This record gives sequence, structure tokens and C-alpha cells, in this order.
Amino acid sequence: MSERRWWKEAVIYQIYPRSFNDSDGDGIGDIKGVTEKLDYFKWLGVDALWLSPVYKSPNDDNGYDISDYYDIMDEFGTMEDMDNLIAEAKKRGIKIIMDMVFNHTSDEHPWFIESRKSKNNKYRDYYVWRDPVDGKEPNDMGSVFSGSAWQFDEKTGQYYLHVFSKKQPDLNWENEKVRKDIAKIVEFWLDKGVEGFRLDVIENIGKIPDDMIVANGPKLHDYIHELYEKGFDSLGTGKDIVTIGECWSANIDIATQYTAPENEELSMVFQFEHVSLDEQKGKAKWDTKPLDLLELKNVLFKWQLEHTKGWNTLFWDNHDLPRIVSHYGNDTTYRVESAKMFATLLHGMKGTPFIYQGEEIGMTNIKFDDISDYRDIETLNMYKERMEQGYEVEDIMKSIYIKSRDNGRTPMQWTSGKNGGFTTSNPWLGVNPNYRDINVESELADENSVLHHYKKLISLRKEEKAFVYGDFRPILVDDKEIVAYYRVYGKDKFLVICNFYGRDRIIEIADFDGTNVNVTEIISNYCDSSTELGKLKLRPYESAIYKIDSIVQ
Repeated sequence: MSERRWWKEAVIYQIYPRSFNDSDGDGIGDIKGVTEKLDYFKWLGVDALWLSPVYKSPNDDNGYDISDYYDIMDEFGTMEDMDNLIAEAKKRGIKIIMDMVFNHTSDEHPWFIESRKSKNNKYRDYYVWRDPVDGKEPNDMGSVFSGSAWQFDEKTGQYYLHVFSKKQPDLNWENEKVRKDIAKIVEFWLDKGVEGFRLDVIENIGKIPDDMIVANGPKLHDYIHELYEKGFDSLGTGKDIVTIGECWSANIDIATQYTAPENEELSMVFQFEHVSLDEQKGKAKWDTKPLDLLELKNVLFKWQLEHTKGWNTLFWDNHDLPRIVSHYGNDTTYRVESAKMFATLLHGMKGTPFIYQGEEIGMTNIKFDDISDYRDIETLNMYKERMEQGYEVEDIMKSIYIKSRDNGRTPMQWTSGKNGGFTTSNPWLGVNPNYRDINVESELADENSVLHHYKKLISLRKEEKAFVYGDFRPILVDDKEIVAYYRVYGKDKFLVICNFYGRDRIIEIADFDGTNVNVTEIISNYCDSSTELGKLKLRPYESAIYKIDSIVQ
């Protein structure tokens, strides 16, 4: 068994504060709104809350453009509100994980304001500046948010690097002073009582812009190890914090470098191979294709079986992704069954499950009628760029409906009342109209709801260590419609089986032949799943977990 750590046994819930709960009626979620819902998290059984950025920011990229790491965005509240959230969460046994953006800052951060004043400013080298080449950009490096990654600054006649928005200049990690200042930020928040960090695009901090290397630069792991020594472990208390790196380009080998304990870098990484399988290779994320379940199974099983020196993250949704029930599932006729199936498939695997707000009630993608209703900078830039390239509006909007980041950012649906109970005024982003049918209030009252299914799965992981530390043994690996695997821990053996599509299937499972075993249903997304001996019958999107007990002869 791998070394026991709290974050391996935990279930972590991600909050996008702007869209979570508005406590003061200004249309924007806030920190007090999170505090108001702590008893909900206690009931659900989650162990930690990951907050997307709440720091001072001009909000060019919804808080991922930080202007002050030591203060709170006015719209979200005050540092006193933040301290109170940490304290109240601790009373309920819930840890707080902060989202840290160390690849770049806002262009309104004091470091950058100073940096752009002159070439001789002491903060000049905190960022990446280059001279023009032939009167143009230093090279062809592109921004994730469309266009060039270089922005000309007339005051000093040089370009600065921004892999994301032009209002998000990249920090220069080759500068030791930058690294020291970032370690101080980590220490500040640890001293406040937070117990972990999610590290935004951490794979980019070792970039070599002159060679057009963005992710996985040669000094990347040196920088992260130094941050571990001088930041994550700087208090010398032996405190077991969790660190999760966002690493879009990670493969098994790279993930192992980050997460093998002896390397002293990160606890886990988010890799996105499984949620990108509907994208056409070599094209933008907006150019999609139908999902091949065998590809998905190969990816999921690969990470379960081969990433053995580190620890996996388990997730379907986050603030940058569409809703899984719409993305890979069925968000109409079989929304409830589909949402439960995805939950069962994920929470049965080995790793730490992450739940993104609204996932636990089966929230779906949004289809706004007009581009003016969208707020995401990536979506808006793509729309503008493709309109200029002559794409049809209908085709652009179709891509947005599938992949826009705003799909996951619509306000949390708490009740069937006005604005889904999110706010008493106009929300910053439109609420999905299906809030009248899909909301926490109605699902709390229905024991067969998606929400209650998540609660049961969370409880099951706490009760049965097989789902945390047990072996993972896939079966039916070539079946194009079924995902199935065993979790085995000592004498405990569980079967997880999921019908990924909307038609009936009959499956032969050796353990269901009645030979020296008892089969007990533990959890199902139907009220009457089969436990009869013989062939296992699965209905559309049906999923279940069975315990297999040997009969002593």
C-alpha cells in the first residue's frame, strides 16, 4: 500500500467564487457566500475546498490576473472575510486550498507597473522583455487567448511576453528575486492556515521564450523543487499540505517527475488527456470530433496502471471545461442516469476525486443566444478571430456550446427561485434556465437525486479503503460501450461497471456465475440493478458497484 496521506483519502470540492453564492446582492459570488454554505459541504462529506483566485485583480481573466497576492478582491470581500472562512471551515473539519497563479501577474500588479517604467528599473527583470526583430515581434510565439504572445510597449520600445492575455504579463522565473518573492507569498498563506495550493499552469514557469518553449522547460523541476523547499515546506512544521499542479502537457513520465515523493515537488497534477479526446489532433480545442470510448478507456486505464510512483487526480469538470454530462454524456433524456454514471466511474478509481461546483447536481452546458451574453475572454477572442476568418456564426456558436469555458461558469443553481437562488439582483453571467428543474433544494429532497448519489459515493470511499489504496484491475477492456474494473484490497473485492451509452446491454461477468461467491449491490444509479446470477443486464447509462465475497468451502 502507498503511504497514507490525508489528501489521498480526501474528496476535494472546487469553488468558482464569482459564480457560487452571492451574499450581498451585487450579482457576484463572494467569500461570505462560501462561508454561508459550509454546512452544505459538511453534509455532503467533502474534506477540502479549492477556491479559484480571490485576490485583488482587475478581472481581465476572472481573477487569474492578480494585482496583489496579499489582499482580497473588493467584489469578493475582505481579508477578514477570508480569515473567517478559514476558521469556520476548520471548525467543520474542512481544509481550504488556495489557487495560486505564479506564471504571470496582472499588468496592474506593482511589479509590472515598475517594470515597464524603464529598462533600468529594479523590477524590469521580473518579466520577460525583448527587443523587436525587424521591427516586429521577437518571434512567432502565440497566445493561448489568440494572437501573438508579445505585446509592444511604446515607453521603452520593447515587447513583453504574455502567454495568455496581454494584461497577464509572464513572470521571469530565471530571476532569483522573483522566486524568493513567490516563496514569501506561499509562506504568508500557509501562516494564515490554508492547507494546500492548486498551481495554475505551473508547467509554464520554466519557459524558454527565445526557443519558443512554453511548457516543460529544462529548469522547470528545479524551480518547483526550490519552491517546495523555500515555500511549501518553509514553515518547518512538517505540515502535510497538498499541492496540485495544472499541467496540460503532462504524460506519465512528466507526471512522475512532479509527483514521485523523493523528488519533493508536488502532491499531484491535473493532466487533461481524458477530457481532450473529442478534439481533432493538430487543431484548436474548438474543432471537435465524436468521442471514441475505447480511447477514453485506454487513457483512464493507462493512468491508473502506469502512474504508480505518484498519485492521480480524478476529475471530469472544472472552471476551464464544459460540463461532463453535456460533454461526454446525455444531458436530456438520461441526464440523471448519465450524471450518476460519470460519478460512479470516477469515484471508484484510484486517486483523489475532485468535484466542481454544480457537478454534484448534474448541471449542464449553457446555450446563450448571442455572443454578447458570454463573458469568457478566450471565447470572445475566438469568436472575433473566426468571424474575421470567414467562419459562419452558426458554426462558431456550435463550438462555443460544446467547449466554452462559460459552460462551467454559470451561477450555481441552489433553488428553483429567482436566478436559481444565486443572487437577488442581475447575475454577472446568465443563470442556466434549467435551474427550475436542476437545483440543490429539489435534489436534497429527493433521495434518488444526483446529489444524494454523490453523497453515497463520498461515504463509500471513507468506509472502504479498497477505493483509496486498493489495486485497480480493468476488465472488458475491448468493449466499446462498457467501462468496468475491479478494486481489490486484501480480501475485499469490488466490481465497478458502467454502461456509457443509451442502449441495453447484457454482459457476462465471471463473478456472476454463482461459483463460490456472494454478490452484493453497494450502489447503483437505478433502483433495481441486477444481482441475479448469470448474465448482468445493464440499461441505458446504468452503473453499479458490487461487492464480491468468496464463500468459504
